[in-house]
Amino acid sequence: MPTPTEEFRAARDFLLERRDDYDAAYAGFRWPRPEHFNFALDWFDAVLAAEHPQRVALRIIETDGRDAGYTFGELSRRSDQVAGWLRSRGVGRGMPVLVLLGNQVELWEVTLAAMKLGAVIIPAATLLAPADLRDRVVRGDVGAVIARTEIAGRFDEVPGSYLRIAVGDPVEGWLRYADTEVSLEPFGADGPTRATDPLLLYFTSGTTALPKLVEHTHISYPIGHLSTMYWIGLKPGDVHLNVSSPGWAKHAWSCVFAPWIAGATICVFNYERFDGRALLDVLRDARVSTFCAPPTVWRMLIQQDLSDRQGSLRELVSAGEPLNPEVIQYVQRAWGITIRDGFGQTETSLQIGNSPGQPVRPGSMGRPMPGFSISLIDPGTDEPGDEGEICVERGVAADTHPVGLMPGYQHDDERNSAAFAGGRYHTGDVARRDPDGYITYIGRTDDVFKASDYRISPFELESVLIEHPAVAEAAVVPAPDPVRLAVPKAYVVLVDGRQPSAELAADILRHSRQNLAPFKRIRRLEFAQLPKTISGKIRRVELREAEELHAQDRPPGEYREEDFV
Repeated sequence: MPTPTEEFRAARDFLLERRDDYDAAYAGFRWPRPEHFNFALDWFDAVLAAEHPQRVALRIIETDGRDAGYTFGELSRRSDQVAGWLRSRGVGRGMPVLVLLGNQVELWEVTLAAMKLGAVIIPAATLLAPADLRDRVVRGDVGAVIARTEIAGRFDEVPGSYLRIAVGDPVEGWLRYADTEVSLEPFGADGPTRATDPLLLYFTSGTTALPKLVEHTHISYPIGHLSTMYWIGLKPGDVHLNVSSPGWAKHAWSCVFAPWIAGATICVFNYERFDGRALLDVLRDARVSTFCAPPTVWRMLIQQDLSDRQGSLRELVSAGEPLNPEVIQYVQRAWGITIRDGFGQTETSLQIGNSPGQPVRPGSMGRPMPGFSISLIDPGTDEPGDEGEICVERGVAADTHPVGLMPGYQHDDERNSAAFAGGRYHTGDVARRDPDGYITYIGRTDDVFKASDYRISPFELESVLIEHPAVAEAAVVPAPDPVRLAVPKAYVVLVDGRQPSAELAADILRHSRQNLAPFKRIRRLEFAQLPKTISGKIRRVELREAEELHAQDRPPGEYREEDFV
């Protein structure tokens, strides 16, 4: 019988060998389902550090030119040292540990050490306010906090008996993480880690309610991201750069699990303020081979000169929100590489994607990834079809639940009943499927709206808007209308150097008329900054609420089609 490590490696190698053969990969892949598994011990230490101790596992490039690399062997030894020290301070199996660190080596040391101990990691963004931290400490039942020194003061307003560890300068009342560097506390695993034990707890962004608590196990992300590795097209020895902030699920996707599953180097450009030109220089000079960025970053990058910055790039991918076709075409012309879109959530690994070597359909986010069976369910009939809510088939037996899908929301039976109704996981996103199995995103169930009884996908209209040379970003929402019930309204962000004006509004609305069917075209427009979550996703709910407030009047600064007739 193969060991958990052998079983995992066989599944990984199966996908690596079929990276350009989607049909064979999808038909033949089976999830490894070991009874016990610990990614840090059974994969990182036992394979990566043992077989490639001198290969760079992590490279962090700072904006001031500092450039540090850490090998698999070094991170293996260092995480042992951190784990031994944490255990001596009371951190152990099952203890929830809230982590607030930036893109610094300590983040990866703590991640590996916590895995080795069997602790539950609660990743958090460093921008969280005291109220957010209090919610995580209370609902997450936090036993320890590991935070940067400058964040420590926010916990003065967060009561509790949790252990406090500061990374950086000393803080009164907090343990010094720097003490781990001289610690002689030994580390040894206190027993096997059950695959179903919790490993990660994510607090997802809430809009009208408290954040959901998404739980992941020692296999749902560590093994589940085999699908993400396959989508990115990673190979052993690659250098992978992902643009994502610590604390968010996508950071774990592409700055921990997917590259290290492949045996690739994680490359991080640690900037505080985005600089497209500097990022392009890093991609070239660091010889990055695979690159992932959200649509917001891609839309800013195409405002730069791409002509001399391709470097060693082989694979380009985008996730977080659908990527507009106009951006894909621009990069294809400049670099001869097609950005491949993909779809996943905090609750899952990569479910749907355009995998390497396959034709990319304009506007499509691809086909189901190996290990995932995807249905599009009509919300009215609950029947599968060619258009509907994206659902992951999971059945009722343990061996039919995709490994890359969360076991559920922690302590939330009501929400789990709704999310897993009918033997499926309901994503809350709507899409359509073509005869060849390619799936095209339409929108969130609460973002799609009707105008004159036609269903409108905001994403489709936004993609047309950003084709206008003056438009950097756009968000479309329904605006109340006494005749049509609702009409599409665009909130528009302009590219650098362009200023709002009636003439420009008229030109953008004219562009809409020329490129959209009459029932889809933009009827109203407002120049504005788009409200976003701290992870960069557009909060259309705020824009919809603003429109509802102005249902009986016209907001200042709004332009309408009839103004230019």
